[in-house]
Amino acid sequence: QVQLVESGGGLVQPGGSLRLSCVASGTIFSIFAMGWYRQAPGKQRELVARIRGGITNYADSVKGRFTISRDNAKNTVYLQMNSLKPEDTAVYYCNAGSVSTPQGVYDYWGQGTQVTVSS
Repeated sequence: QVQLVESGGGLVQPGGSLRLSCVASGTIFSIFAMGWYRQAPGKQRELVARIRGGITNYADSVKGRFTISRDNAKNTVYLQMNSLKPEDTAVYYCNAGSVSTPQGVYDYWGQGTQVTVSS
């Protein structure tokens, strides 16, 4: 069984930085894509950043401030968040797409980590 565990969320002042981490554990042959989504109260879940191979894509609202990276050997994805704004406040979810396992290919989600940007 594959599990995604996020860490690194918390409370930060506007202009501050946080680094989120997400580790995928279990019997995994390969992971096609990994990414971060977020959901603010009363809003739909939205893509923040995604990485597939060496290709990254970002939501317009975070371009130039957030950086996604991946360590394939550790099945880990990171999200470095700089110049944080109050509107970045949300629960951040890790996603692993097209994960190849002995049982087949599936998508997985983490439980989420809260990021609060406030003075």
